[in-house]
Amino acid sequence: MKHKTDLPDSAQEEKVLREVKEISRALSVPHKDPSKDSPETKSTGDKLCDQFPGAEDSRGWKEIKVNLSTLPGILARLSKIRLSALVVITASAGYAMAPVPFDLSCFLLASIGTGLASCAANTINQFFEVPFDSNMNRTKSRPLVRGQISPLLAVSFAAACAIPGISILTLAVNPLTGALGAFNIFLYTACYTPMKRLSITNTWVGSVVGAIPPMMGWTAATGCLDPGALLLGAILYSWQFPHFNALSWNLREDYSRGGYRMMSVTHPDMCRRVALRHCVALIGLSTLAPALDVTTWNFAVISLPINLYFSYLGYRFYRDADRNSSRKLFFCSLWHLPTLLLLMLTCKKSVVGKKEKEDKDPS
Repeated sequence: MKHKTDLPDSAQEEKVLREVKEISRALSVPHKDPSKDSPETKSTGDKLCDQFPGAEDSRGWKEIKVNLSTLPGILARLSKIRLSALVVITASAGYAMAPVPFDLSCFLLASIGTGLASCAANTINQFFEVPFDSNMNRTKSRPLVRGQISPLLAVSFAAACAIPGISILTLAVNPLTGALGAFNIFLYTACYTPMKRLSITNTWVGSVVGAIPPMMGWTAATGCLDPGALLLGAILYSWQFPHFNALSWNLREDYSRGGYRMMSVTHPDMCRRVALRHCVALIGLSTLAPALDVTTWNFAVISLPINLYFSYLGYRFYRDADRNSSRKLFFCSLWHLPTLLLLMLTCKKSVVGKKEKEDKDPS
């Protein structure tokens, strides 16, 4: 006799099949390895998605809609407009220091071409450094990192700056200035940018990049590279070490997260020593200016106090190795360079000589 709970063969068979299907579905769910979600194993892209919601959709370089009203501001940040302005100022100083009559049209063309070349180089630099900038507090809000502009539009903007910029410098100014501008874009984007993650020598290469704009201004006026142009380049070259080393000292943790090999991170003693060395070098370079007939000897005298004060702050940074001394040196560098260039301009040999000649011959 059958038990009450016994089912007919067909019903029992259907029940077994349902149970088998449920078990199969359960087994088909992929097992999630919790270790893959740990911070240590997350990729840079995954970290970027965690930090900025919606970044996952833009990781594949999909189309990004840009509001035309915000585009100028985005392009200004993409081209590091303040840094580009400083580049134009140093190039203008080089043009003004050249011992030739001032040509306003040539000066404006040289300034525009130099500014466009700088914007192009800075944009390409940001394009290459998106994965690393996303890990740094200082750079994680840049337009490409935040997905405010597409990589294609950024590269197009760089090309739209580089091509007319170099063309203006080459065709409207002179070929030497155009060649220096093109070389500087290459040096900044193809050498300095990748070297930041490979070797501390990137700082020396970056200083060469910063030394070229005043030389471009000089060659735009004279058409040649002579001792005066090289002296201006040397002054900018040396100034950048205390300026950048002091800046990077308080950003060591940020640079470490970004994977950048900076002196302040890997060789802190060398960082401070090199900064002090180039502070002192500026005293010698300022003395060399009148020796090369770029300025009168008055420049060596009146530039000595600010150079000595700059060197004193460099020594304090070398001795104390703290945030306070590095900040003082950095902020001093911001007014030291324009003051030094202004003093050079006021003591320019040709300007002073012309004034003395006019005083002797008032007719």
